Amino acid sequence: MTYPTVVETNLKGIDLLRRGKVRDVYELPPGRLLIVATDRISAFDSVLASPIPQKGIILNNISLFWFDKSSSLVPNHIIEREVERFPTSLQPYREILAGRSVIVRKTEVVPFECVVRGYLSGSGWKEYKHSRTIGGVALPGGMVESDRLPEPFFSPATKADVGHDINVDEVYMENQIGRDLTRRLKQVSLSLYTLAADYARERGIIIADTKFEFGLDGGELYLIDELLTPDSSRFWPLSEYVPGGPQKSFDKQYVRDYLESSGWDKNPPAPSLPDSITSGTRAKYLAAYRQLIGRELLPA
Repeated sequence: MTYPTVVETNLKGIDLLRRGKVRDVYELPPGRLLIVATDRISAFDSVLASPIPQKGIILNNISLFWFDKSSSLVPNHIIEREVERFPTSLQPYREILAGRSVIVRKTEVVPFECVVRGYLSGSGWKEYKHSRTIGGVALPGGMVESDRLPEPFFSPATKADVGHDINVDEVYMENQIGRDLTRRLKQVSLSLYTLAADYARERGIIIADTKFEFGLDGGELYLIDELLTPDSSRFWPLSEYVPGGPQKSFDKQYVRDYLESSGWDKNPPAPSLPDSITSGTRAKYLAAYRQLIGRELLPA
């Protein structure tokens, strides 16, 4: 099957709930949502003018793989993934929905990103350099960028509609949503990370950190949104891992590096990407899929 590049969806007669940086979300009563992973890519809080062809299909299928693999740890929100079984009202849009869409349970979203860090990178590294802490918790001295942490670290962050998420400590989280739910989210997040990191490492990929999102419905906790993709995680090739600086990556750091070198001041609008960067980024996403799952998804 040939999958078209999808930058933005417009499903007439279907209520658009929100349009995120990558995903378009539609209301499907009763109590369901249609989530469409487009081929948009964002960096430095801006959606770029240049899409990455079939990126949404790759991300959607990586998420589905992990949702299936982790279902014994926590229920997830997936109801239907096969476009042929979508409601009749969606069948006119089969071509653009195929491979990149899921119907999910609508939940009350927990207003925190449940970040788990296994390695010292990103905002965690910035905080450590300043105070030898992550989320206010002291770490051993003498660590370097990209070092493996003594154990996986739960590091929640607030969910920001605009701008960057803000790292917080567990006490702040408990004060907002309660101690019991915070402890449950921490336990599940650490279990999910351990499961995924062990599996990925056997296949030559380090999951340096990732974020999980959760929702509640009828008192039940559900794993939602995307899961353990190169957009929500730092994936590093194990064979090239050398602590002491930034690592080569399967994620969109490739795009960030280009933008950093382009002279862009990081204020919208973002510049377009050259074909070599879009094709190279697509190849990195496909390589992550192939290495994790062990089969081809799309032609190279």
